[in-house]
Amino acid sequence: MRIISQSPEATEELGVSLAHHLLPGDFIALNGELGAGKTRFAGGIAKGLGVDPGVPVTSPTYTLLNIYQGRIPLYHFDLYRLRGDADVVELGFTDYFAGEGISLVEWPERLQEELPPDRLEIFMRYIDENVREIELVPVASRYEKLLAQLSIGDNN
Repeated sequence: MRIISQSPEATEELGVSLAHHLLPGDFIALNGELGAGKTRFAGGIAKGLGVDPGVPVTSPTYTLLNIYQGRIPLYHFDLYRLRGDADVVELGFTDYFAGEGISLVEWPERLQEELPPDRLEIFMRYIDENVREIELVPVASRYEKLLAQLSIGDNN
């Protein structure tokens, strides 16, 4: 599924829509260069999960993991600074991947063997200052069903 988001708000709303269909243990691999809108999208997921709107959703670039409490916990990872699977295992992050929350992982290419086989891959591409191309690729039947249910409003 490809979507052209015409604004940061539309990118956030896509995250809100997706969040309504997420379940504990879901894994979202969020791919995109710096400035592609990953953090704005993550904010939409948090909003859709009912995270307190007073809690800022920020990129966990230096903390590596931010946890947000909503109807389901959101584990927001940024693996940019890690070298690979060994770092992820050493930090205990794999425990979160099949846990009671939703794992949203920026820079998932840092994972090799630890990348869950069942996941939703999202690729965000910068087109211009406000416009992004967002491609959602299901990797498992669970995510194929999720995308079939996804209502994307005016984003397509």
